[in-house]
Amino acid sequence: MQKILIVGSGDIARRTLSRLVRRYRVYAVLRDPGRMAEWRALGACPLRADLDDRASLQRIAGLADYLLHLAPPPNEGAHDTRTRHLLAALDKGKSLPRRLIYVSTTGVYGDCGGQPIDETRRLHPESSRAARRVDAERCLRRWGRQNGVAVSILRAPGIYAADRLPLERLARGLPALAAADDVYTNHIHADDLAAACVAALRHGRANRAYNVVDDSDLKMADYFDRVAAAFALSPPPRLSRDEAVRQLSPMQWSFMRESRRIGNRRIKQELKLRLAYPTVDVGIAEALARRNAC
Repeated sequence: MQKILIVGSGDIARRTLSRLVRRYRVYAVLRDPGRMAEWRALGACPLRADLDDRASLQRIAGLADYLLHLAPPPNEGAHDTRTRHLLAALDKGKSLPRRLIYVSTTGVYGDCGGQPIDETRRLHPESSRAARRVDAERCLRRWGRQNGVAVSILRAPGIYAADRLPLERLARGLPALAAADDVYTNHIHADDLAAACVAALRHGRANRAYNVVDDSDLKMADYFDRVAAAFALSPPPRLSRDEAVRQLSPMQWSFMRESRRIGNRRIKQELKLRLAYPTVDVGIAEALARRNAC
């Protein structure tokens, strides 16, 4: 049985695991030893390791045929030291994985002024978070070329699901931008991102990036309005761009100022991915039905 190593064992990893355990022997890297039993019950072989601790990574060298890298970069610094530690550990093994899938972010494109873009768009990260993602992508691409490992990069936007909707934000009355200043935003349901990870393991091309976004074409405040309407919450108050700059924290503003309309042709044609939630309306309706059934 072929072996897959999952690095970064969060929500997307759990959703992906359920799609893999019947066909592969799946190893999952965990930082918290208290979660070992949970992941073992899900069908994985948990490994205690920490990407911030290079000595703990010795066990992963030469372990797997495929690697799914879902771990985020550290919260500070110019580089993704976690990805660099991971690659250094893999280099010490007797064999390397044949294929590596990395989940990055569409934030690597920066602000595109609401223009339609695809994977050929030049990278222009405008936040330190996105810059660390670009560093990770470049390290992985270079390593893959040097070692003959097929590295595919999945760039994900805002991830949502029934338990990942902005209900708390709406309940707190946090603002959105007025229509004249609002930005285009992109989304993917967590289950569709998990499905994309599996599709990339099977069909992803070497040194290739894929935008894993759904078919929705809407602005950020419109998304909040649709969630609010579905769950009988008040829509968010509106701010002009100037008001938002003055009133919001730099972190809040960084999430609201970039505008992109991202195409998804590659995931459909090359990864052969069929979206279970092609628009956020489908996902919101499913989340509401689930709540009403409880």
